[in-house]
Amino acid sequence: MAGPVNPSLISAPLISSWLDFSYPGIVLARTGKSELGQGIDTALIQVVADTLSVDSSRVRVLPPDTDGPDEAFTAGSLSVQHSGGALLASAVHARRLFDAAARERAGGDVVLNEGTFTQGEESFSYWDLADIVDLAVPVDPLLSHPETTGLIGQSSARVDLADKVLGAPRYLQDMRIDGMVFARIVRPPSRGAHLIKSDTAGVAAAPDVVDVLIDGDFVAVVAQTEIAAIRGAEDLAGRLAWSGSDETLDDEHIAEFLTGVETQDSPISGGSLPESASHTARYTRPFISHASIGPSCAIALDDGEELSVWSHTQGVFPLRRDIARALGRDEGVVRVAHVEGAGCYGHNPADDVAYDAALIATRFPGRPVQVTWSREDELGWAPFGPAMVVDLAAETDTTGRITGWSWDGYGNGHSSRPSTLPSPSLLSFAQQQDGIAIPPSSDPPLASGEGTGRNAVPGYSVGAVRAVAHRALEMPIRASALRSLGAYVNVFAIESHMDDLARMNGVDPVEYRLRHLDDERGRAVVEAAAAASSWGDALPPDHGRGIGYARYKGTGAWCAVVAEVEAISEVRVTSLWIAVDCGRVINPDGVRNQIEGGAVQSLSWTLKERVRFAAGRVSSNTWEDYPILRFTEVPAVHITLIDRPEQPWLGSGEASMGPTAAAVGNALTDALGVRVRDLPLTPDAIVAALESPTS
Repeated sequence: MAGPVNPSLISAPLISSWLDFSYPGIVLARTGKSELGQGIDTALIQVVADTLSVDSSRVRVLPPDTDGPDEAFTAGSLSVQHSGGALLASAVHARRLFDAAARERAGGDVVLNEGTFTQGEESFSYWDLADIVDLAVPVDPLLSHPETTGLIGQSSARVDLADKVLGAPRYLQDMRIDGMVFARIVRPPSRGAHLIKSDTAGVAAAPDVVDVLIDGDFVAVVAQTEIAAIRGAEDLAGRLAWSGSDETLDDEHIAEFLTGVETQDSPISGGSLPESASHTARYTRPFISHASIGPSCAIALDDGEELSVWSHTQGVFPLRRDIARALGRDEGVVRVAHVEGAGCYGHNPADDVAYDAALIATRFPGRPVQVTWSREDELGWAPFGPAMVVDLAAETDTTGRITGWSWDGYGNGHSSRPSTLPSPSLLSFAQQQDGIAIPPSSDPPLASGEGTGRNAVPGYSVGAVRAVAHRALEMPIRASALRSLGAYVNVFAIESHMDDLARMNGVDPVEYRLRHLDDERGRAVVEAAAAASSWGDALPPDHGRGIGYARYKGTGAWCAVVAEVEAISEVRVTSLWIAVDCGRVINPDGVRNQIEGGAVQSLSWTLKERVRFAAGRVSSNTWEDYPILRFTEVPAVHITLIDRPEQPWLGSGEASMGPTAAAVGNALTDALGVRVRDLPLTPDAIVAALESPTS
């Protein structure tokens, strides 16, 4: 029976949408998935090279461009499944067509090796045959896969790392175009403030300043040099007067806010409340920043016929649609091309800064405009990962087995990405005179993994499950997608609850999970992580060990994490043992990169990160106020890959987020005997838990 249709092949059905042999000796592979530091280009090269039987050095992956295939967003750990699957099917079909052309020319069977078809002394390469092979035909995804070179499954060096390590120009921030001007945006002091007075003459007359632009509450300084734009923006900020402010809500009372405002309620699973819950608890997480080391950047050029935008967006087509909507232009005259920027973990300001550049470029036809956000704007005005409140209740029988489960999740939606809302969700558009305020964020549909309700249903046999997502219809601060969406806190809550139930019933936490885990692949990762960590061995004083497990979205990779922590004056994670099953592994080293990177970011969220705000102002807009995990705090990470070559490949970028947080929380409880349910697990949160009668 055929599997589900690859959505990427629905939007771009032709082989020629994906592969191009027109350059001698080179295979151009097109993709709609952005290289964001996750190594996807390397994996896609392996897929194409292996299937076509060519050396990987001959394959070039072209970055996403609105001239190429539309694969929506690079999100949900779906790049390998969607883009990799589309390129695999395209390469299989293309190879079949080239093989037929070679056999016809040779008058018999041929042998393919390193891109060349041979019969006796005759040989024809892909490029020799490119003029007679028509690739403008629909991909047949059901063709059987040919014998390959074995490149899939081998670790391959990342094609993007050498330039980054050696400091070669590679990032969008390094890009220079003749005649380019530079701009900086001056944001309001708070989200509810409006410009009432400005004195621009002094700044406009400063050396190298080209112009000062004001449109409603959108203010920008444009200059010949980047430093002049920075200095001009700093000077102008002191010459502007604003009125009004936002709500007085602060981050300390966000849980009460989210559970008290009007919500849109969406059933995730249709069970009923347990009649007599054995264990109920509330878990919370604050708003979290993307906190990329490099601020967001974009370049735009309006040549009078086409508006070109270079961006490190996660979705070139959705961004194009919102830019066109905001500027009142036809999509056909807007082009968006991807260029690598700072690491991206969801809906960061890449789209906002792209619109900044596009808007300013329309005022300077023929001149390229570069806009880079300041550190304060990056941490203060970006879309944040939504704060959440999770209420759990579990019912058990006399043996300790779970017989009923209830989940209620409260929070703002997890997506205000371009083209997902009724009006353009671009910051500066909302601040323009005729702009429209960005409405509360939505959640992806259940079929796409949900947002608030992502991983809300436990991956265990727990009887009837009732799960309802409560999306807040008021948004105190802009929220959108951040790596793993609601799965991070939902897995933290579920696995904390599982640990509590295990201890309440006097059962080892690993054994308790296995009693409730029917999924053999899930059992395998739990057992592998426990074995690697020497689970059950004695630990030094003030140390604890904990485990967390989940299958991402219930449809993605399986992952189990064991954490060891030392809890004295603060929580220090000393080691992580991670087992992961993402089906067929394309690049083992690449999977390890993704799993370890996700775990380290999860540690930073779990131990440190929290957006601080009050009255519409974000106060955590410097590294001093928004600390992230330091290199010296990264623990030893041991990864076990369970490769299943016979199974489809699955993405791995978000699989370790929730299990890592859960493992650390459970290890802290093991060390101190207290359950901390409010993230992050700071000393203050631990003290509050120690003083709480319900911990």
